[in-house]
Amino acid sequence: MRRVVVTGLGMVSPLGNDVLTSWQNALAGKSGVTRITQFDASAFGSQIAGEVKDFDVSPYLSPKEARRFDRFIHFGVAAGVQALDDSGIEITEENAHRIGCSVSSGIGGLPEICRNDAVYLEKGPRRISPFMITGSIVNMISGQLSIMKNLKGPNVAYSTACSTGLHSIGEAMWMIKRGDADVMVAGGAESTVCPIGLGSFDSMHALSRRNDDPSTASRPFDKDRDGFVLGEGAGVLVLEEYEHAVARGAKIYAEVLGYGLSADAGHITTPNSDGPRRCMLMALEHAGIRADEIDYLNAHGTSTPVGDANETKAIREAFGDHAYKLVVNSTKSMTGHLLGGAGGIESVFTVLAIKNQISPPTINIFDQDPACDLDYCANTAREMKIRYAMKNSFGFGGTNGSIVFGKL
Repeated sequence: MRRVVVTGLGMVSPLGNDVLTSWQNALAGKSGVTRITQFDASAFGSQIAGEVKDFDVSPYLSPKEARRFDRFIHFGVAAGVQALDDSGIEITEENAHRIGCSVSSGIGGLPEICRNDAVYLEKGPRRISPFMITGSIVNMISGQLSIMKNLKGPNVAYSTACSTGLHSIGEAMWMIKRGDADVMVAGGAESTVCPIGLGSFDSMHALSRRNDDPSTASRPFDKDRDGFVLGEGAGVLVLEEYEHAVARGAKIYAEVLGYGLSADAGHITTPNSDGPRRCMLMALEHAGIRADEIDYLNAHGTSTPVGDANETKAIREAFGDHAYKLVVNSTKSMTGHLLGGAGGIESVFTVLAIKNQISPPTINIFDQDPACDLDYCANTAREMKIRYAMKNSFGFGGTNGSIVFGKL
């Protein structure tokens, strides 16, 4: 079967508006979480977020285009363009039909929908924007990228809650493996730092309320974690058939080896360990490697009391004794949780960990939870040998995804 490699990376995150800045800040253990600046959050229980800062959309979209699109599309298009530029691929009329796009969002343009609802209530239906639908639907990152870059291959989007970005990458891998495309631009984006987005999660008591110390609020696997921190941004990979990449002399970051997905079939928001366990084992089976060959695992690790303990249990069940030899980390400790964009930026971080042979830290582990008893690369980045790495993403509705990357 055709092999798939990563030849381009793009990112807009709370740690930086490009891959290099975000990666350097992640290795340094910097937090991108601050008090919310996009609106007055003083009435909410949680008043903090991993916001994207000082982002300029003008290199990617004209002012006219930018006005018509929600912020999540700005981020996704920017990360997609960065990834394509990084890949160095030349798109021509001859190869355009073999290059596709799968950059998705879990929620889509919630701020744009809310803005138009407010306009309707104040000024009536005639003032609703004709661009509200096309500026907020989840497939419009892929749509806009395909238009901008003349990508005539598969043009799709998936929406599977917090597994969205990872599923988009995994499904893109299969499109290349089965011959539907030679190149796919794949990942996830999200921007729901708005009153309704924050308020809905806050009313569920899912968010950290450590407002007095935002930089330490996201603390996966710590005994005193009190919920996740809402984040925003985008992470995108260019996936390419191996021989195609070699023929054009592309730089190769890593190989995409296996992809697993499963359902908990239990509760809408409360996870169980069986679904993630089966998901990880499926990814290993597809990759054709043993559990004890994985060196590094970028966890879902959201900083929720139930979720982190459940993922730790699932890792123990999937990896057995080898779980205690893994280096596991959660970059959400620095970025917050990007929901549908999480699997995108965290896959970028996983690929960079392999390429640079170093694990970013899980910051804010002050008192590790005894129920979370693995090696989480606490507080300091670690140089290490990484031959194979796994990335996990789990979402509401019990939807799970795991992907395995390998060093070439």
